Amino acid sequence: MIAVLEGKVAEKIGEAVVLDCGGVGYSVLVTFEDFGALHSGEKTKLYIYESIRENAHDLFGFRTKESQHLFEKLLSVKGIGPKMALAILSVASLSHVRRAIASGDVKFISQAKGVGKKAAERVVVDLKDKVGLAASEDATEFLTTVADPGDEALQGLVALGYSVADAAEALKKVDKNLKPEERIKQALKI
Repeated sequence: MIAVLEGKVAEKIGEAVVLDCGGVGYSVLVTFEDFGALHSGEKTKLYIYESIRENAHDLFGFRTKESQHLFEKLLSVKGIGPKMALAILSVASLSHVRRAIASGDVKFISQAKGVGKKAAERVVVDLKDKVGLAASEDATEFLTTVADPGDEALQGLVALGYSVADAAEALKKVDKNLKPEERIKQALKI
């Protein structure tokens, strides 16, 4: 079983990074935030969750142990598989996702790709008291940095090296009806 991979980021393809570890390239699926933080040619260490099924052998990587632990807690929820758990972690930063679960914000969690209302409700019910935070009455604080991983302009800014939070914040001030290239240009001016 693979627990940790350490090496250079060789490529970034789709939602995965190819990690070159001693001449062997491992394709590792990562969260949207980690994807933006990892840069080609940089040496990095990823904590790995290995998913082996009849027709697939996937590696899921995390820059921090905390992200990996929350990922594994999400997997303990009935109906949540590895790709859905990764989608939930990709909606916002780790702390924001934890707060959403602790505060019971089903709407926030259901923004993840492939996660419906029922699955989001199960996540809240099963993990509300297990994410290490006290439940909160005010669940709106973290909504300011929610990012849509499917937003091409956001993806472009992250690829340029901006953090997901900074890119989302800049794009808030730009007209959403513009083409992605134009939104990126205007966000860069901000």
